[in-house]
Amino acid sequence: MIETPYLLFLGDAPDMLAAKVAIGIRDWRPEHAIGQIRLPGCGADLKLTDMTLAEAKEAGAKTLVIGVANRGGVISAAWKEVLIQALEMGYDIASGLHNLLRDEGDLVAAAQTHGCTLHDVRVPTVGYPIANGKKRTGKRCLAVGTDCSVGKMYTAMAMEAAMQERGMKATFRATGQTGILITGHGVPLDAVIADFMAGSIEYLTPDNDEDHWDLIEGQGSLFHVSYSGVTLALIHGGQPDALILCHEPTREHMRGLPEYTQPSLQQLRDTALPLAQVSNPACQVVGVSVNTQHMSEADAKAYLAEVEKEMGLPATDPYRFGSDKLVDALAAL
Repeated sequence: MIETPYLLFLGDAPDMLAAKVAIGIRDWRPEHAIGQIRLPGCGADLKLTDMTLAEAKEAGAKTLVIGVANRGGVISAAWKEVLIQALEMGYDIASGLHNLLRDEGDLVAAAQTHGCTLHDVRVPTVGYPIANGKKRTGKRCLAVGTDCSVGKMYTAMAMEAAMQERGMKATFRATGQTGILITGHGVPLDAVIADFMAGSIEYLTPDNDEDHWDLIEGQGSLFHVSYSGVTLALIHGGQPDALILCHEPTREHMRGLPEYTQPSLQQLRDTALPLAQVSNPACQVVGVSVNTQHMSEADAKAYLAEVEKEMGLPATDPYRFGSDKLVDALAAL
């Protein structure tokens, strides 16, 4: 188990999107986030208390969590001084990066010397099966996005909270490092060998009660040339009964791909639904989740009304305005 509370390491993250792991922990497990530590030039600020390693240790922090999700998932050489110093002070370190802590000899040596634990949450711990496509009992909802980092995880977590408040049976199923750090379990999908990705999602969402909903954390985008593979594995392995379309309307281009513009919600619907109906012919698109964090409240509400009119679907920002519209759509199936 990863010991809490956490000190969230933002390193030299260029912007808030790069710190999405830390942001997710702050927003969904605030009781675990004791403070943040940043390197000079860091462009992210969680509005938590800036702390030194010593200050956070005095306040009770147990684990330094690398809260950055940079392109390629690498441990920067600029971070090493802080990470080694943290181990020398008795911190455990948790990371969801592709560049594993256990592959860094100096970190391993420091951890062994000082009796600390390195947690690589992006390492599969199960021998997942190859997907068989057989129909499973229970219901499943998957968030799919026009781009990466548009709010797919937040949508599923907000819906889970609302459904449980209503007494509905619902479970958030984490498929990425942030979700796993928040909930303590899940499948690190982008670290699973390609042939077993869809099977890992079948494993994650097994047979269940007929009225139980698995809310599957979305990853990547079918339109993102870097990460479309994980999205398709979720669509086929998840066999969703319902799709939620997720969008962030203020972006000028796809995340990390300035040559590519975002698809429209209509394009996403018309691409994702036929692919989902390969493994579940009954699948429906039931709603739209819009990340309006960079819009005023008036502009956000006007945009959502326009989306509802154009798409003929309920639309909301589930983190800002609540997820009741999306939950109502699932309840109606």
